[in-house]
Amino acid sequence: TKSFVRRARAPSCAAPRFHTTEVTLVYAIVQTRGRQLKVTPGAVVEVDGRPGELGSEFTFDQVLLVEKDAGDIIAGAPFVANAKVTGVVDGEGRGPKIRVFKKKRRKGFRKTRGHRSFFVRVRITNIEA
Repeated sequence: TKSFVRRARAPSCAAPRFHTTEVTLVYAIVQTRGRQLKVTPGAVVEVDGRPGELGSEFTFDQVLLVEKDAGDIIAGAPFVANAKVTGVVDGEGRGPKIRVFKKKRRKGFRKTRGHRSFFVRVRITNIEA
C-alpha cells in the first residue's frame, strides 16, 4: 500500500487588500422604450434611441420599483407615484451590426439585410421616490 502525506500550504506573504468604499443600497427599476433597467446612482446605462444632446438632463418617469437605504421597498402598480430617476447624457453610439439572413431552400432565394441600433449613454445622478 502507498501512504500519502499532505503538505501544509505556506502562508501567503501579502494579505489581500480591499478598498473600503461607501456602499449605497439605493436602486430603482425603470422602464424605458419597452425595456426594464436596474439603475443605481453613478451607474452608466445605455438607452435605445436619441433623446438629447451631450450634457443634457434625461429623466425616467416610469419607475417600477425603488429600494431605499433602510431597505424599504416601494413597488408600483404599475408605476411608483411621484418617483423619477434623473441622469445626464454622457454620449451616444451604435450597437453591433445585426444581420438578418433569409433563405428558402431549393429555390435560390437568399436575402441579407441588417441594421445597427442607436443608443445613448446616460449617467444616473439621482433617484427620487
